[in-house]
Amino acid sequence: MLRIEEKLTLIRKDMAERSLAAYFVPRADEYLGEYVPVQNERLEWVSGFTGSAGAVIILKDSAAIFVDGRYTIQVRQQVSAESFEYHHLIENPPIEWLAEQLSAGETVGIDSRTFTYSAFQSHQARLTKNDIDMVEVDENLIDLNWQDRPVPEHQLVMMLEESYTGEHSQVKRERIGQKIAQVNADVALISQLDSIAWLLNIRGADVPRLPVLLGFAILEKNGDLCLFTDPRKIPNELTNHVGSGVSIKDESFLEEALNQLGSEKTKVLADPMTANAWCQLRAAASGCELVPGVDPVLIPKAQKNSVELGGIRNCHERDGSAVSSYLAWIDKEVSEHRFYDEAQLSDKLESFRRQLSDIHDLSFDTISAAGANAALCHYNHMNGKPAMLEENSLYLVDSGGQYSDGTTDITRTVAIGSVSDEQRQMFTLVLKGHIALANAVFPKGTKGVQLDILARQFLWREGLDYDHGTGHGVGAFLSVHEGPQRIGKAGADQVIVPGMVISNEPGYYKEGEYGIRCENLVITVERDDGMLAFETITFVPFDARLLELSLMSEHELVWLNRYHTEVRDKISPLVEGDDREWLINATQQIVA
Repeated sequence: MLRIEEKLTLIRKDMAERSLAAYFVPRADEYLGEYVPVQNERLEWVSGFTGSAGAVIILKDSAAIFVDGRYTIQVRQQVSAESFEYHHLIENPPIEWLAEQLSAGETVGIDSRTFTYSAFQSHQARLTKNDIDMVEVDENLIDLNWQDRPVPEHQLVMMLEESYTGEHSQVKRERIGQKIAQVNADVALISQLDSIAWLLNIRGADVPRLPVLLGFAILEKNGDLCLFTDPRKIPNELTNHVGSGVSIKDESFLEEALNQLGSEKTKVLADPMTANAWCQLRAAASGCELVPGVDPVLIPKAQKNSVELGGIRNCHERDGSAVSSYLAWIDKEVSEHRFYDEAQLSDKLESFRRQLSDIHDLSFDTISAAGANAALCHYNHMNGKPAMLEENSLYLVDSGGQYSDGTTDITRTVAIGSVSDEQRQMFTLVLKGHIALANAVFPKGTKGVQLDILARQFLWREGLDYDHGTGHGVGAFLSVHEGPQRIGKAGADQVIVPGMVISNEPGYYKEGEYGIRCENLVITVERDDGMLAFETITFVPFDARLLELSLMSEHELVWLNRYHTEVRDKISPLVEGDDREWLINATQQIVA
């Protein structure tokens, strides 16, 4: 196995042969999703960094790695300071750093498949100001040197029936085709993997924690679709499943298809913010007219139908039984002075979920964080030595599952023994924000950015805040981080509409000491008066031992007691024995 410095030497040799002064390696692969299959973890191969966001720039005699605030500690644990400089992804953007490092006339190489078209244009414009060229490299330099690159498996896709999807693929494709025609385009490039899976009512196993098939699709305005993927993963029954108008080609034929569209002067709808630059550059070069626009699948996919919502509600009840049993187990073990490390705790929670019906996978790597580790809001115990649970501390567990009928995501903060007055105060402020957002009533046309203050208001009054969004969209047996819906201080400009599933997860993090987060999922619903509201669909008790009742209003206590009553009514039939006894005790009415 090559050492990191040996890998960098090989890359620099290829750079020299191509007269490149720099090579830019983002964490993304050609599909530009949040999760990357193991064979596309190029950033990890060249640096050793396993985080979910970052970039590396390799120069002739040095290199730099850029990560955001979630990974400032992790990057120093995993990446050698002898080989890389450390930089902040937001405070010192890679393209700005690169512009300062190179001289006029020098050239930067990139794999345009790993950048959005928007990023490609922005980077090119910035470097041009300094008379620096940015060029596409025909073959990714990492791939050229990755001799032991994992070989992807060829697992057949799963065909999801209408009893789960509520709508046939042909109806979906024709409906989205109308949207393509409305923007005066002939076809749309569909590049987001969950959009393809949703359109065809299929689910795959190509990406960890995300049930999708790798590939690209071209959807015509009449609803016909050509899927470019590995044909070995497509079952013979797919034609009957999706209806007429769907063809399958190997992914290697995508460039030929784009060239054919160009020869016909086709108008191609493509999302510059999500589809890769390579596809759009090839399409434009071949003679296509690019029609910039949002992926036409995003909003229809986010706005769940009644069948999808029914399944989502059902899977959350099952999921709630597993998480409740897990929390009951923790309490029992702690009461008997048995303590475990974060990895053992994570595995135990997964074992409870694996007993449920229709479970396929976790929806993301469990965040099992003891004590000070919980102050790292995207902590992963697999990136170092798992810490032990300790008496008189807080434990934060953020987890979820992928089921045939939905995707779950829940965070609970648990008292391990005695906790401090400060910790109870902070937990209560966070829960008050959670309750305020859960109770929100708002008019149609409201955006996520307008709702965010509801969750932060009590922390803000104390001069405190949290450095992450308040809510993200969640798919139906798809991505646990689904766009475009979200709730946050910035970038949450999508109007919230009925049928959208969103997380409600305010938090507080005291560096080096503890972290708190309270997360449920909610469905946006329309009331009889036409106003919108949220229906909470996650059913697991909050830890009443962490409450400072003097800080809670009567209205908030009413909400919490009603919520706990609903948890008990829905979950108690699904658990037995000691677990049911724990649940009944954990959902007792709270009196101020």
